[in-house]
Amino acid sequence: MNVKPTNPKDAFGIKKASLSCVSAPVLMEVGIGMQEGGCKYGRHNYRVIGVRGSVYYDATLRHVMSWWEGEDIDPDSGLSHITKAICSLVVLRDAMIQDKLTDDRPPRAAEGWLTPLNAKSEALFDKYPDPVKPYTEADNLWIEKPQTMMDEINQLGSRNLTFEAMAAQRAAHDACPNTRHGGLPRMVEQKYT
Repeated sequence: MNVKPTNPKDAFGIKKASLSCVSAPVLMEVGIGMQEGGCKYGRHNYRVIGVRGSVYYDATLRHVMSWWEGEDIDPDSGLSHITKAICSLVVLRDAMIQDKLTDDRPPRAAEGWLTPLNAKSEALFDKYPDPVKPYTEADNLWIEKPQTMMDEINQLGSRNLTFEAMAAQRAAHDACPNTRHGGLPRMVEQKYT
């Protein structure tokens, strides 16, 4: 059987805008989020009546902040707050592309306003080369769920892992600069993150 090594269309197709680089599960979640908006407000209403930038800026930040503060799911939609934030940005960007955006941003900040703040942040790392590790949700588990954590430690102990071995593992874990939650033994951290 004679087979061509490649389809001639490949040479042209690979240079076009691609969706194969976008996560399908995320894209489908965004589709559900946009469908919810369509049911509530009318599908593609933003392309007809337009949007104000501040409304979508605020909505995006509310969702991101809710997620950052530990609320993973938007109670109104049942979707991830991150998905809802992406939906807000999709509407905002589409309005920009379609020339349906009312740009109500404040007067422009001075160019380079972030540069001196970044320099101050960098100076803090110079001043405190070994900063105290940040406290995270994982740290709360030691406080809020001590019995659960002790049960986990006891299970580990039943696998012939001595307290000294666990302490050595924790010390090695704490010394790792890329540790996500610093301070938790890796095997416990994985269960509760």
